[in-house]
Amino acid sequence: MKTYHAESARAGLEAAARAGLSWEDFSFAAVELLERAIPFDSICIGLTDPATHLITGRVMVDLEHSDEALFVQYEYEVPDFNHFADLARRDVAVGILDEATNGNRLHSPRQRDYLPTLGLEHELRGVVRSDERMWGVCTLYRAVGRVGFSPAEAQFMHRIETTMALGLRRGLISANLEQTRRDTSSAAVVIFDGANEVISASDTAEERIAELGGDLWGRLPSTITTVVSAARAAAAGSANYLPHLRLRSRSGEWLALHGTPVRDRNGLTTQIAVTIEAAGAAKVIPLVVEAYGLTDRERDVVQHVLLGDSTNQIAAALHLSPYTVQDHLKVIFEKVGVSSRRELSSRIFFSQYAGRLGGTLHADGWFND
Repeated sequence: MKTYHAESARAGLEAAARAGLSWEDFSFAAVELLERAIPFDSICIGLTDPATHLITGRVMVDLEHSDEALFVQYEYEVPDFNHFADLARRDVAVGILDEATNGNRLHSPRQRDYLPTLGLEHELRGVVRSDERMWGVCTLYRAVGRVGFSPAEAQFMHRIETTMALGLRRGLISANLEQTRRDTSSAAVVIFDGANEVISASDTAEERIAELGGDLWGRLPSTITTVVSAARAAAAGSANYLPHLRLRSRSGEWLALHGTPVRDRNGLTTQIAVTIEAAGAAKVIPLVVEAYGLTDRERDVVQHVLLGDSTNQIAAALHLSPYTVQDHLKVIFEKVGVSSRRELSSRIFFSQYAGRLGGTLHADGWFND
């Protein structure tokens, strides 16, 4: 009989979170460590954009037959219990689906219609937050016929929330920065019909979709289907977030995805347009700074450092003493892992231009290829 060790799992997660792993490698390590504490049959760990709570990537284990397009439809378009956006607003951002429905699976479309197609019955899910910012999600499943998840297991998920957030947000900026030079900096556009099928696309769309790990005319990446479903939810008035997200492609390039309903002269249609484009510095730098876990005041200081301001100039702009600015810089250097302003600027700003230096600047402040 297998023995479960919660404290051993938590210690392992803390070590993995500080090991400098990519977010995917950290997620796979977390899967193995979570198995020491909570028995499960399948698991999914997702990375999210903290600005919109939309999922930008997922690591799944023993969910080979999962329909990602169907999953995001149930998550963003179908009213249900324990949606990630709802959990993110709770003090304890963990939910057991059996508890939420009082054991009646007919009350949950996800538990009634979706999970059985995967041979699953029970769900324990939690939101991964740090400083009230949502960096990811984690969902554990058990198969049909097994016992459901317990409040003690949910409490363990709550206890590891900030540790999981550390691993995911630091992993986001630990990704490989070597980027492949592209022949074009133009945006790619994909049009979906009411059944979420691709009906048309721009010339660059196939390449952009491949960079996200999908096939334009086959299996689309979950990030694309997420934006489509979020755009439909926003158009229907059932969501209060903007359907856009920031993520890194397989080559390490920062991309921005946007979804919007398509109009004709008679008004809205059932079509959704998704735009994929290189993310400008104005979109990327705030996310990178947040990923280092800096406070609001520390972010203000970093902003002035990136502008090249001196200590006295920063102090005057922020109404602080020069000594306080120096104290903030010491903490910032420690969090980012640098020892000087030049290294700080390089780590936060110039490193995100990897593979692009030497090009001309685009209107959004990013280098063209």
